[in-house]
Amino acid sequence: MAVLIQSEKAISREGDQMPIVEPSASETLSTVSTPIGSSSPVIERVYRHRLPVRISHWLNVPFLIILIMSGLQIFNAHPALYWGDRSDRDQAVLSIKPMQTESGEIRGITTILGHQFDTTGMLGYSDGMRRGFPAWATIPSAKWLAMGRQWHLFFAWLFVINGLIFTAYAFASRHATRDLAPTGKDFRGIGKSLRDHLLLRHPSGKESKRYNVLQRLAYATVLFIVAPLIALTGLAMSPTIDTAFPWLLTIFGGRQAARTIHFVACFSFVGFIVIHVVQVILTDFFNNIRSMVTGWFLVQHKGVGHEA
Repeated sequence: MAVLIQSEKAISREGDQMPIVEPSASETLSTVSTPIGSSSPVIERVYRHRLPVRISHWLNVPFLIILIMSGLQIFNAHPALYWGDRSDRDQAVLSIKPMQTESGEIRGITTILGHQFDTTGMLGYSDGMRRGFPAWATIPSAKWLAMGRQWHLFFAWLFVINGLIFTAYAFASRHATRDLAPTGKDFRGIGKSLRDHLLLRHPSGKESKRYNVLQRLAYATVLFIVAPLIALTGLAMSPTIDTAFPWLLTIFGGRQAARTIHFVACFSFVGFIVIHVVQVILTDFFNNIRSMVTGWFLVQHKGVGHEA
């Protein structure tokens, strides 16, 4: 599943995901409606996400869904992973298959590094069918490998193009270096940031305008390591690409090893997306969505006195 993700969802507090475009002084507007000496909250309106970021983000949503589901369709044709260049069924790193018990019942069994887990109803055997991932998780839902490949390859190239355009914009606008690259100060606060995330404590006010160190590390890793790795391993599985660039298979240790890395990296990506969406929901869902639709985000400064 050759995918590139450059998600730029709106965030309002420390646990949210994806890079913020830091507004300039001319791009912020504070609206104050409190009397002199009041300590009531002050609402600041910040232009957070520029148009190229928003377009890239919303294009990525359907691209990702189709890529993941069509990739699972391809995986179902041979629901097992190996290391090296051979597919030895007795030495699978992971396998998902139906197995018949002594009583004649069919169970879905997932084996990871020799350890077996009963995953009936989800993996291996679901809705009375012998298949790796269930029908609702694949495109198309029926067992149709050729169509799954067509969907996957077409949207993979769209995703790659969208990702390259976004990456070029991120560097040209200094978005990548300004918002993603951790500073020395960020690294010194990594312990506090980790505790805050575990306790679901998110910053407000001025602190909510920038990424903390964990966010920067996560986004930079996804953008510059995981996404390229997924793309390169996807290319390495193509016989045509292997003919033109045989060194790709050498780098990854063989076609089966590339397939395993591709699968693991993709599900690491899925985990990142799940955490991202959860954080968006927990930290003012409507404010986050508004900023990714219109670009404008509302920041609340508590206990600040202003003149009317």
